[in-house]
Parts: sequence; C-alpha cells; structure tokens
Amino acid sequence: MHLRRGTTRSFRRTLPLFVVAILMLGTVGQAVAQTAPAGEVTIAWHVTIAPSWFDPSSAPPQITAFGMLFALHDALVRPLPGKGKMSPGLAESWSESPDGLVYEFKLRRDLKFHNGDPLTAEDVKFSFERYKGAGAKELQSHVRSVEIVDPLTVRFRLTEPWPDFMTFYGTTATAAGLVVPKKYVTQVGDDGFRKHPIGAGPYKFVSHKPGIEVVVEAYTGYWRHVPYVKRFVMKSVPEGTSRVAMLKNGEADIAYALDGEDALNVRRDSRLQLVPSKHASIYWIEFAEQWDPKSPWHDKRLRLAVNHALDRKAINEVSCLGYCPPAGVIVPRVMEFALQAPVTPYDPLKAKQLLAEAGYPNGIDAGDFTPNPPFFTTAEAATNYLGAVGIRTKMRQMERAAFLTAWREKRLRGLFMAAVGNSGNAASRVEAFMYSKGSSAYGGYPDLDDLFLQQARERDTARREALLHRIQQLSIDRVMFVPIMDYRTLRGVGPRVAEHMLDSMHLIPFPAYEDVRLRAQ
Repeated sequence: MHLRRGTTRSFRRTLPLFVVAILMLGTVGQAVAQTAPAGEVTIAWHVTIAPSWFDPSSAPPQITAFGMLFALHDALVRPLPGKGKMSPGLAESWSESPDGLVYEFKLRRDLKFHNGDPLTAEDVKFSFERYKGAGAKELQSHVRSVEIVDPLTVRFRLTEPWPDFMTFYGTTATAAGLVVPKKYVTQVGDDGFRKHPIGAGPYKFVSHKPGIEVVVEAYTGYWRHVPYVKRFVMKSVPEGTSRVAMLKNGEADIAYALDGEDALNVRRDSRLQLVPSKHASIYWIEFAEQWDPKSPWHDKRLRLAVNHALDRKAINEVSCLGYCPPAGVIVPRVMEFALQAPVTPYDPLKAKQLLAEAGYPNGIDAGDFTPNPPFFTTAEAATNYLGAVGIRTKMRQMERAAFLTAWREKRLRGLFMAAVGNSGNAASRVEAFMYSKGSSAYGGYPDLDDLFLQQARERDTARREALLHRIQQLSIDRVMFVPIMDYRTLRGVGPRVAEHMLDSMHLIPFPAYEDVRLRAQ
C-alpha cells in the first residue's frame, strides 16, 4: 500500500498531535490532581514550636527547627527525596571554580515567594548576609563577598579554598542557604517576619498559637510540584503519652520522638507504624566545667569514670527499643569522615576505681544533670547508672527553648546531655563542639584547633579524612565527652497516612511535606 505525498505529510502532522493529545490527557489529569491539594495531616511534636524556627536567620543549631523551616522555606541547594545529600533546589545548577575560590549558582526562572514577589539573586544575597545562626562565624570568615551577576545568577567568592562551603551552605549543618524575601523582611522587620513568615517552600504560613499549634497550607506555586496534602497542623505536645494517645484516637497522624513505653505502645498497635529514623543524631554527656582547673571535672579520671559507668546497650534497649547503636565518639557513624570508634566498655568496677584514684573513694555529689528535652528516658537511665557507681546527680528538666538558649550562651553547668541531629559531616560537628571557637563549645585545645584549621583548607579527601579522624581520636583520648548512642528517633504513623515520606531526604528525620499522601477516604 502506498500513500500519496500529501497524505503522508498529513499523517506525519496528525500522529504527533494525536500522541501529544494523549499525553496531555495524562498530564492534565495529573495537573488537576496536583492543583487541588486535599485533606489535613496533624503532627504531634515533642517540643514547643518556637517563632525562631520560622526564620532561617535565627535557627538554633539543631535539626528539629528544620521540621518547620523546610515546610515554609527553600534553599538554593538542599537534600531532596531520592537525590542524595545535596540537590538542585531553587538553583537549577551550580559550579565551583578550579581553584575552589568561586561558587556560582543559577536560579530557576519564575520562582516566587508565597506573597507573589519574584525570587531573585538579590534575595539570595540578602538572606546569606542576614544569617546569624550557628555556623555564621565560620561562613563569614570564609566568604569574601556575594555578588549579583544578574537577577538569576549569584556568585560567592571565598577568602581561600574551603572544601566545606557546600556542606555549610547546602545541608542542614546551617540554615544559611534558605532564602527569604528581602522586600518583605525589610518592610516588616525581623519581629514582623517571625509573626508572619513568608517563604518559597511547599507550604504557606496560616497561623500560630504559641505553645499550642502552627498551621500551614499548601502553596500551589511550589516549583517541584503542587503538594498533595492541603493543610498541616503542627501541634506542640511535649508529653510522650499524650502524643501516643493522639495517634491512637486519630487526633494525630504522625507523632515525633517516642521512646521507652511510648514507643512500645505504638509498636503493639497493629493499626500504627513505628518508624526509626536514619538521621545523623547522637546523645552524649558534656562536662561544661572540664576546662576550669578548680572543677572536679578537670580531672580526666573522673570523666573516664563516667564513661565506664554507662551500660549503653541497656540504655539503648530501655529508651530506644534496641534501635540506637552505642557510640564511641560524638560524630554519628553515618556522617562522612566519621571515625568508626570502639565503644568504651561498661565497667562499673573500673569506674569506682577511677573515682577513688581521683580522690572520691565514697563517690561524688555531682549536682544537676540537665538533659536536652524531651529525652528524659535516656537521661534517667544514665542517671541511674552514674548513681550506681557513686556519681550522684539530680536530673534537672528545662523547657527545650530555654535549654538551647542556655547552651548557646554557655550558661549550662556541671553535667548536661546533648542530643544533636544536624547533618553536614564530621567537620561541621567538630566545628560546633570540639573547635574552641565553635558555636556550642565550652573550650578546646590549641593542637586540636590547629588540626581543624588544617583540614578546613585540605582539598585532598584522604588527607582531610586523616586529619578529621585524628581530631576525633583526640576527643576520645582526652575524654572531652561521654558518647552514649547514635539516636534513631522513633516516630509513630497513623492509619490515614498512605506515604509518610519520613527519612526520604538524606539524614533528615522529617518528611518531604509536599510528597506526603493520605489514603483515599
């Protein structure tokens, strides 16, 4: 059979149109579904949600704040579902110069903030320069200038090659990469912005009842795709038993940070899921006064006694149902450049011997032991083991925001238990907690500081890893901390949730909100 030339041309024109029409039907169907977010998800949080979590510039050095920040805001580069630790976000691409001194980002076209203002390189520069959170000093010391090349291109010039620029800027090591609208912030000021934040993330701010709840609603202009769920209600529910009760009776769809009996209650309920995290979190005990020669904690033997006093395996079983592997160093084992260190053995006799050698044969009244809220089950277990060898402490409970403020301002004394889950890598953890000028460090050592500065300039990966391993080993040899266990936070998920998207982003325990789906009702 032969077709005439005209018929052939007509067929060639018609077939693509037919195919396009078929494809468009599918696309339109998807678009219709995506342009109409539906349903409401309630999340029971383990802490009171603070207004500082609405503003990237004031975010504390904790992963928890990103549970709100990534709902409201977006970054040039950030972890995205299934894309690894660093993916194009508001920037469609970026490049590093061969000498490591210049990073250039190209923004996506037609990006808009929730209020309709265009997102440009001007906002990127403004947001970076406005950032005052954890890591600000480190970023400011390495970034010489931020240049606006054109409305869609921004260029960062460094003072020297710094292999961790993208770690500090493009992961949850800091919130410096999140972009806020310059025009709006300038108009309303910092306080006004925290009362009603405007961002470029998948959800828009609706309301905040302090101490009770935050409500956000789907932003249909989000660049990745229209969110599937219309509204999230973030409830502040510090009591674990209350979070579980809400999950069981349908008042909550997701409950964060369950431990001990609360986690068991979820695991025993066939209607619910218990989901352990994969994020870079860890518990450890800090000796805030170890740098003071007049403090008992200045004596390494006393600090080592605390290390030997803890049965980490038993603490894991009690508070974490066996999901949290005992730790030998305060850098989580899942992080790049983490030293895979052996765990200090549980040896109560050795702990008592060290106490006696340090001059405390009858034990020591060690005062307050203050844990990072709400991780009281782990802290209670640790307190019991310390007491069993003669290190007598009294657990002091604080509200989360007050604890973090006191830590940042170096007002915590005696023993306190840290729980930190920011991502990044071993260098960002060393910077924050081991480097003497770090945002959360109470002190340090000159040789350790020198090693940190060396690794910050080292572009050879193997040599850099060796330096970071040396730093971590020094922290162990000098008993700067008491690592307890890598924390796998346990979350409860209710039956209405079809796809919870927890842990879908690299080392982040919160969901990719725009991808969460409810079951058909």
